[in-house]
Amino acid sequence: MLRFFCDSDSDVTLEIAKKYGCDLISYPYEVKGELIYPYVDFLEYDVKGYFKILRGGYIPTTSALNEAEFTKAFEPAFAAGDDIIYVHYSRGMSASFNNMDMAVAKLQMKYPDVSFYEIDTKAITIGSLAPVLDLLEMWKNGADAQQLKPAAEEMVPHYATYFFSDDLKFFRKSGRVSGLAGIMGNLIGIKPIIHMNDAGEMKNIGKVKGTKNAIKALVDYVDQLKHPDFKKHRIVIAHGDAEELANKLVAQLKEKFGDDLDIMVGPINPTAAAHCGPDTIGVTFYAIHR
Repeated sequence: MLRFFCDSDSDVTLEIAKKYGCDLISYPYEVKGELIYPYVDFLEYDVKGYFKILRGGYIPTTSALNEAEFTKAFEPAFAAGDDIIYVHYSRGMSASFNNMDMAVAKLQMKYPDVSFYEIDTKAITIGSLAPVLDLLEMWKNGADAQQLKPAAEEMVPHYATYFFSDDLKFFRKSGRVSGLAGIMGNLIGIKPIIHMNDAGEMKNIGKVKGTKNAIKALVDYVDQLKHPDFKKHRIVIAHGDAEELANKLVAQLKEKFGDDLDIMVGPINPTAAAHCGPDTIGVTFYAIHR
C-alpha cells in the first residue's frame, strides 16, 4: 500500500485531506507565546480571527519541524509496511526537510522493506497546492509512486505562482523574499510583484503602484506565460483575508480568458500568512515556464 502525505504549508486543509484520504503534516506558527499546529490544535481555520491579530500589528513566528515530529508522523506507516510518498512545499523555504531526512534515514534502517518517496513542489501555499491536488487525484485513481514521480517532474516546473502583498513588514521580518531592498512598500503605495522561481525561492521581480495595477499585473503574467493547455488545469488563487480582491482577480481572469476557467479560491494557510500578512493576493496557473 502507498500512503500519500502532504502538508498544511501547501494550503491543504483538513477537508481536502479527508476528501482524498491522505495524511496531513501540520507546520506550526506562534501567536503570543502559543505554538499552534493547524488542523491539530483546531479543526476549522478562523481566517477572520487570525488576520484580525495580524492587522493589529502582531507578526507571528514560525519554526521548523524537528526530527522527532517527522518520526511520529511517518513511523505508523513504516511499521505497517506501507510505502510513503510525501509531496511537500519547497525545501528552499525551510530547514524542516533536513530534519525529515534524518528521521527517514533512521526509519529506513529500522524498516528496510519500506520505500519512501518525496516530491518537492518547489513552491508554497497555492503554488504547492495545485500540483498536490493533481497528484492526489492520480493517486486516488490508482497511480503508484512510479507513475506519480514522473508526472510530478513534468508538472512542477509548469506551475507558476505570482503574488503581491499589501504590507511588506511581514516579508521584511521573515527575510524570505530577495530583492526587496529599497522598496518602501505601503508607505508610497508600491506593490512588489513576487514569484516562485525554479529553485523554489521567492523573488521580487518588479513593482507597480496601487492595488488595481497589481491585480492587472497578475493577469498580465497569466496572459504572457500561459501554457497552451492551461485551461486543462485549475487556476488557484489565495488571499490574506481579502476575498473582495480575490473576487476582482477572478472576474478579470474570466473576462480575459473566458468563463470556462476552473478557478479555486481560498485563504493562505496561517503559517505562511505569518510571512506575507493581510491583503496578499496570489495566483497559480499552468505556464510555459515559471
